[in-house]
Amino acid sequence: MADAILDAWEGSATPIHVLTEAQAAAALEADAFAAALARTAEFKGKAGQLLLVPDTEGGLARVLFGAGESWTALRALPAKLPVGVYRIVETPDAITADQAALAFALGSYRFDRYKTAGGERPRLLAQGCDVAEVRQVAHACALARDMINTPANDMGPRQIETIAREIAEQYAARITVIEGEGLLEANYPAIHAVGRAADPTRSPRFIELSWGEAGKPLVCVVGKGVVFDTGGLDIKPSAGMRQMKKDMGGAAHALALGRMVMAAGLPVRLSVLLPVVENAISGDAMRPGDVLASRKGLSIEVGNTDAEGRLILADALTRACELEPALTIDLATLTGAARIALGPQLPPFFTDDDTLAAQIDSAAAAESDPVWRMPLWRPYADALDSDVAEIKNDPDGWAQAGSVTAALFLQKFAPAGPWVHLDIFAWNPRGRPGFPAGGEAQAIRGLYRMIRERFA
Repeated sequence: MADAILDAWEGSATPIHVLTEAQAAAALEADAFAAALARTAEFKGKAGQLLLVPDTEGGLARVLFGAGESWTALRALPAKLPVGVYRIVETPDAITADQAALAFALGSYRFDRYKTAGGERPRLLAQGCDVAEVRQVAHACALARDMINTPANDMGPRQIETIAREIAEQYAARITVIEGEGLLEANYPAIHAVGRAADPTRSPRFIELSWGEAGKPLVCVVGKGVVFDTGGLDIKPSAGMRQMKKDMGGAAHALALGRMVMAAGLPVRLSVLLPVVENAISGDAMRPGDVLASRKGLSIEVGNTDAEGRLILADALTRACELEPALTIDLATLTGAARIALGPQLPPFFTDDDTLAAQIDSAAAAESDPVWRMPLWRPYADALDSDVAEIKNDPDGWAQAGSVTAALFLQKFAPAGPWVHLDIFAWNPRGRPGFPAGGEAQAIRGLYRMIRERFA
């Protein structure tokens, strides 16, 4: 992405005053000209309101912007401004310079890869903040959003591997990739089973990226990478398939979170584990009723081929077990049930570790990156019992709570230590100020802060 944040600028930069309603009223009382403009524009300093104040020659002298109750309101600012360079000269006490700059950077995101005329954008001369940190976080979030927005014809398994290799090279990480039939030889049978129906040029693979010094605590980040989900032989209807390019959102988020950790040089070791497949339909596709092997040795009955994400995560989480991490995080666009429960803007997370849950809640609140804890309700685990195998991937209907039973399935394969599963949507189904329709980075800013604080 082009940098919306500047750390130096030789020309003039238009000042922006970010104000509460009370501050706006006081500022306008002291400036009769601006007050007259405000009355015409009905500007009162409410969240997201903008007032452009011209100078005597018709140029732009300054900008007044209503902050509301959250610094994230500033995400709406770039889309409202004329092209130019700006500097924030005033904010409410509750908004830091870092927050203001990050909100501006996140709000500047556009996905214009397939448009011939992207055009110039407003830029912010950041002052009094950690510009490098703001840029790294914004760039990581833009990476996740770009990957999710890119259609499956240009974001297949090979492209995800290429991005992972570029990140590994940038941060001196080690990377291994196991592909195609090699998955069977290396004992990743569930990943192979889900992805084997795809065209050979889009063969399944398992990507493992490792970074950090020996002796540091290990953080494993696992991301579901289904580059397109037809549903398999239990094929989705067209409406359900339309946005399935985003079903690799977990892998995109895992890479973005890993990039934040590496860029900051946090005192941890990091393993990013990505099972990457296309859930396609062919004569070799897995069938309802098939029984799959798994890396853990548990047999899995496939009740529904459209519950494929948990199958590939099972093998990846088992690999995480072998690494004996101090913390395991998995991210996946896993269930429609999570959306029914909490909608598109509030991802649920599942963990049995109350301390970890409290740390995630605190960090998410501090970063205005909302999540909501959901229960791993053990009485529903019986819904995963199979008559012919040790577990099945589609729970009995009586349990109903599909996001909970999916998390209980994953828990069977997760490491014994601190583990959290996040069922993200990674998508804005409608645009709103600062949050354009399309791919969205969810939870990873809060998770990054949690990791930084947990291992400080």
